[in-house]
Amino acid sequence: MPADIPVTQEPADALAAVVALRRLADQLEDAAVEQAMRAGWSWPQVAEALGVTRQAVHKKHVKRLIAAGVTLRRRQ
Repeated sequence: MPADIPVTQEPADALAAVVALRRLADQLEDAAVEQAMRAGWSWPQVAEALGVTRQAVHKKHVKRLIAAGVTLRRRQ
């Protein structure tokens, strides 16, 4: 394990930290994707930035973005 990663004595505490970090990462991704789409980014641009496919990012975020009133670009 890298020296800069704190190690807890309790596995339950370490696992709880992992869950909290995943939730935070999901929230950060949601906010960043919404910001990018509001700025006029395309699905392929967002996907490339996240290192995933266009289909994956679309499937994960499209319903939430529509519900948030984001105007989405159509494929040309």
